[in-house]
Amino acid sequence: MLMEINPDNPQARLIAKVVDILEKGGVIAYPTDTTYGIGCSIMNKRGIERIYSIKQREKKKPFSFICSDLSDIARYAKVSNFQYKAMKRLLPGAYTFVLNATNTVPDLLVTKQKTVGIRIPDNRICLAIVQALGHPIITTSANLSGEEPIGDPSIVDRQMGKQLDLVVDGGILSAAVSSVVSLIDDIPLVLRKGGGDVSWCE
Repeated sequence: MLMEINPDNPQARLIAKVVDILEKGGVIAYPTDTTYGIGCSIMNKRGIERIYSIKQREKKKPFSFICSDLSDIARYAKVSNFQYKAMKRLLPGAYTFVLNATNTVPDLLVTKQKTVGIRIPDNRICLAIVQALGHPIITTSANLSGEEPIGDPSIVDRQMGKQLDLVVDGGILSAAVSSVVSLIDDIPLVLRKGGGDVSWCE
């Protein structure tokens, strides 16, 4: 099912419908500030397993997740003063930051090193969904592992719609990915160059 939502002023009644699907265990595709993502509530273990299956992704590669703001991040990651200042300067934006996880994070989303990847995309629709839901959602690009990301919601719906409970149409996006930056031990380390500027890490 394809649901069009205004990217500049997301309609509250439509966001509520999306949240209802997530609360009932649904898996959705939704826009970010780079490309379309697939997600579910981070509390939805069965949904996370479904996403692994949809993506054909190895279980040893945990997913990142989207928080609504910096105070939300502090619930799921141990944040130093340096890390807080760096993220405050750059977020919302096209970054995934790798941080040390707290015990609040479900085991499926934590690496062997006890780290997590966290995003706050510059996209009003996905932030409205997370805010209304009250906790983070999984974020992984809407494509099979190893294939190019998809920026057109109609293509996402055509290729993956039967495996999803909803595709949120927030318009045509790029097929970019976020820059992944580790901030572990207060040392910025670029793990993947993407949409966010990483010159500050050098």
